Amino acid sequence: MLVLVTGATGKVGQTLLDRILSDNKWAKARIRALCHNRGLPPHDRVETVKGSISDRDTVNAAMAGVTHVIHMATVKEDPQQAMDVSVKGMFWLLEAFRTSATAEQFMLIGGDCVVGHIISEYDAPVTEESPRKPYPGVYALSKVIEEVMLEQYYIQYGINGCCLRAPWIMEKDDFKHVLSFGDDQFGGPPWDGLISAEQQAQYHADSKVPLLIDAKSETLKRNFVHVTDLVEAMLAALGNPKARQHLFNIAMNRPVDYGAVAQHLEQSHGLASARIQTPFHSNWLDNTKARLLLEWEPKYDLQRLVSEAFAYQRAANDPRKIWYAG
Repeated sequence: MLVLVTGATGKVGQTLLDRILSDNKWAKARIRALCHNRGLPPHDRVETVKGSISDRDTVNAAMAGVTHVIHMATVKEDPQQAMDVSVKGMFWLLEAFRTSATAEQFMLIGGDCVVGHIISEYDAPVTEESPRKPYPGVYALSKVIEEVMLEQYYIQYGINGCCLRAPWIMEKDDFKHVLSFGDDQFGGPPWDGLISAEQQAQYHADSKVPLLIDAKSETLKRNFVHVTDLVEAMLAALGNPKARQHLFNIAMNRPVDYGAVAQHLEQSHGLASARIQTPFHSNWLDNTKARLLLEWEPKYDLQRLVSEAFAYQRAANDPRKIWYAG
């Protein structure tokens, strides 16, 4: 098995490679990483191809002899790069895959931006059959294009592929910083759109955590997944015939309830909360299909996600990295 991984140097990519290289089940698997700006440490089962995914010759060279593709490379709100990576890059990968004599499976890692996560409203759990309703911006559009392009290759050429659609991906102390009112906040929401600068500064000084309220005046519920749970789902789908031409929602069994988070942190850490009204919608990304077909089960629930994030102690050689804004 020779697995081409794009986005191998990111949060998910590094966790995936560590998992594959340390598990005897995957002892015969070799990794080829297509890298653009960053690199990987040397390993006898890992090789690197340097170049842009938007360049056809680079992609063809990276695809030589590959059996499986895991496509994670992406960019955020950059129109030029988003189209180069998500449209041109995806197209060249799929073209090389469908004409390859060795290629067996194409796996795309998607995101819940295609269903608008907390921006778009749904009146039922969001399943793989729910309509795509991306929020404004080129990033969400690019992820929709990726999913649709892969589906069309199923129809046009009958290729074996699958897509794992993940919500906001957490690791280490990420979730603690999601709840910060300071400059170290990870992701969002941007506080300046919801509260005054004075309120934000006071909440930060008081070590408060946000208790977000949704558009229906109920506590906001948003979907998350821990990076290790996502990687386990990826490995459950890798080479699995039951994954053929399927889309899977990969998320915690229940969305994170900001009210339950506030209550947990008050009881466990004595932290008070600040109630903040938002225009956001509570949605539930339903993972039933993945649990059924892939026999995958997330290990993280709300309590474990929060507790581990607040207990995590960073080593001096483990600086906090923001792979994407959120």
